Amino acid sequence: MKEDHSIGLPQLPNHIVTAARKTKLCAFSVALEGWRRGLTLKWYTKDSEHFQNMTVFGVNPPGRLFSLSSKKRTHYFFRTRGDKVTNEAVEIGSDKELTKIWLDKAGIPVPKGKGFAEGASEEEILDYSIGIGFPLVLKPTNGSLGNGVITNIKNENELKKSLKYVRNILGYGEVIIERYVAGKEYRVYVIEDKTIAAYNRVPANIIGDGVHTVEELITLKNEQRKKNPRLFSCLIEIDIEILEEIEKEGYSLESIPKKGDIIYLRKKTNVSSGGDPIDVTDELPNSIKEIAIKAINAIPGLYHGGVDIIVNEHLPPEEGAVVIELNPTAQIGGILYPIQGKARDIPAAIIDYYFPETKDFATKKSRVYFDLNAALEPLQNRSAIEVELPKAPIGTLYAKKFIVQGNVTRYKYHRWLKSNAVTLNLHGFIKNTVDNEIEIVVGGTEKENLNTFKDLITNNQNLAKVSKVLEESWKEYIKVGFEITEMFNMNKLKTVESAIKKLERDLKSTEKELYRVQKENKKIQDSRSWKYGMSLKKMARLVRN
Repeated sequence: MKEDHSIGLPQLPNHIVTAARKTKLCAFSVALEGWRRGLTLKWYTKDSEHFQNMTVFGVNPPGRLFSLSSKKRTHYFFRTRGDKVTNEAVEIGSDKELTKIWLDKAGIPVPKGKGFAEGASEEEILDYSIGIGFPLVLKPTNGSLGNGVITNIKNENELKKSLKYVRNILGYGEVIIERYVAGKEYRVYVIEDKTIAAYNRVPANIIGDGVHTVEELITLKNEQRKKNPRLFSCLIEIDIEILEEIEKEGYSLESIPKKGDIIYLRKKTNVSSGGDPIDVTDELPNSIKEIAIKAINAIPGLYHGGVDIIVNEHLPPEEGAVVIELNPTAQIGGILYPIQGKARDIPAAIIDYYFPETKDFATKKSRVYFDLNAALEPLQNRSAIEVELPKAPIGTLYAKKFIVQGNVTRYKYHRWLKSNAVTLNLHGFIKNTVDNEIEIVVGGTEKENLNTFKDLITNNQNLAKVSKVLEESWKEYIKVGFEITEMFNMNKLKTVESAIKKLERDLKSTEKELYRVQKENKKIQDSRSWKYGMSLKKMARLVRN
């Protein structure tokens, strides 16, 4: 197994993004960058009047819609998409067939194919598909996150099966049929005429080590992914698709692949379904980057977004590269936390574009952040439809950790310290560590206020008897606000979590066993002895009648 080489941006360490999952991570990273630069940050629900004229998809729970304001202007954002991107551009980008028409008109290479309306018959789709030739790709016109995309369909039977799955089971009536293009798939993020980042999306895979089974290798790969803030919620789930893929490769879950053997578990490359994001920003040829830039500029009103490109590296770029999709509201977590390579600062590039006057305040070294869950709580419980955050501390951050010993664990003493910290514009926390000892971390932009707070620690004999104060420099991150953390028993919580995990493991085991049993039953039913036996039973029944 390869080691986990994920490298995040220095201003986005893992622990400050734990509350930001999937598309929340995209919004949080952009919002945090703007807030750290001194811009006013507000979060909204979808009911806010500010977003009535902005195209927003889905239910969108709080954490995706926000605004950033300077003294001169305000810009509104849906995840990574700002209000400079027009609704017309969003509508084109969200319709794969319409996207192809615009790109083709601009001379951008796209796969040969055609869209079919919900009312199109299976025969009509099959006739067209046979005409352009296999292998093919089937995908929903308005799908997202790779849902319903089936690649490398090799024959008519596979296509019929795929159509039934996508149109009848998943419910995507409108579909696109395209010629399958073999090659590596890349997501390229572009702002106007500049490529900001690019990463290769590799389908979910494992690498044999000659020791572990396929199932164990998947578990080990998931342990890697759990360490990555983008991938920990995109684990490789063993489902029917994966079982079929490993069977095609000649393996089972109990097989032990040879050392170095790569086994691809899915055909589609989406990170959300277990794919690996690998940074290639510096290695991707300029000719491919130019295609991505031209694709963004081909859509009126689309000033920034993601471009998905497949490149056949055995052919020249002008022949072997095709654009398969545009993403006006692109996810950027894969390049913020690639499994290999270097993280790329798309959030800073977006804020530079919308607020160029703040470039000098770019926050690569900022050590302050806000609690996303706390910020969104009034929106979650529906007590508000918008929330404005306090301004970020701007300037050099001075911070200390004090270990205070003595009779110092009274809650009233902690509340008194918090009140003084807030008055002095200091941020941080107090927590109990062991009996007769507390830990205090405080930070702010005024060094004198930090010294004043230090003197106050020993200055209230009515609430605490301090015997000793140890002082250390604090170079870690500080959450704005001031918290008091009391000790509590985690045993019950751990028991519940363990029970849930066991139920999940049992469910997966049952699903795998069901798949095996179904396969065995099908083999039996297809066998001659089964058919002969069934014929005898039918004959006997007729004789009795």
